[in-house]
Amino acid sequence: MTGSDFEQITAFLAVVEHGGFTAAGQTLARDGSILSRRITALEKRLGVRLLERTTRRIALTQAGEIFYQRMLPVLRTLQEIEQDTAAAAVGVRGTLRIALPAAFGRMWVAPILPAFLAAYPELFVEMAFEDRYVDLVAESFDVAVRIGTLSDSRLVARRLAPSRRMLCASPSYLHAHGTPSHPTDLVEHACLGFSRLASHPLWHLQDCDKTVSVRVTGPLVTDDAHSLVQAAVLGAGIAMVSDWLAGPELGSGRLLPVLPDHPVDSKETVYLVHPSARLVPAKTRAFADWIVGELGTSPWLSLGAAG
Repeated sequence: MTGSDFEQITAFLAVVEHGGFTAAGQTLARDGSILSRRITALEKRLGVRLLERTTRRIALTQAGEIFYQRMLPVLRTLQEIEQDTAAAAVGVRGTLRIALPAAFGRMWVAPILPAFLAAYPELFVEMAFEDRYVDLVAESFDVAVRIGTLSDSRLVARRLAPSRRMLCASPSYLHAHGTPSHPTDLVEHACLGFSRLASHPLWHLQDCDKTVSVRVTGPLVTDDAHSLVQAAVLGAGIAMVSDWLAGPELGSGRLLPVLPDHPVDSKETVYLVHPSARLVPAKTRAFADWIVGELGTSPWLSLGAAG
């Protein structure tokens, strides 16, 4: 398609959309007579009349209706490509609003974010640490980190890293109460409950090719993940926590894996999500590429969370 071909099609679509040459000319900043000549040239090139013209109105012919319906989405696509290309040229600047799970955000994003800010000095970042579900579109967030299963089909998701839940306890607790060797042994132990876990108070663990479900009890139930870890470190009992949460304590030896041969029957994924795949701002793309590079290797595993 040549430039003149594109101008002819644009003129035709504009005249149809605006119902006349004058209104279309105002939109395109062209004289109506120029648009008329372009449409005439288009009809001559196609060998068919597209518009019936009178002094009072214009009307689509049958061929014109078909051409209009087929060509309109093509023009929209071309316009979107042009806009996407222009957006890609915009520098990384402005305000980037990020929603983060509270514990994960504080542990794994906040400490490394200054390096991202140093790389993009014209960018201002606003972080919100939220354990509730955040509606990115309604609350005007550019991007969010989410853990688990995604349900919002409006969002574009990018996988950051795998994660899993695991059992752990302090050396002092295991020394005093013994180490369980099978999931069913947990009924004899103090197990620390996390009330936000969907299956609470049931723990599901793998035993060869089957799943064993154990109803656990213990001295503490909490909805705060950090409190759960700290209670386990201080010897209060056995906790079920995400590997990214227990990584530092496992690495230091303050917590030890429990029942590593019977993994928790639960796999999670850490995602980066944003509202749209179209016209993604440069600031969002820059953050997405950066955080994938930083967290895509599951850095918590290097601290000992692999068990």
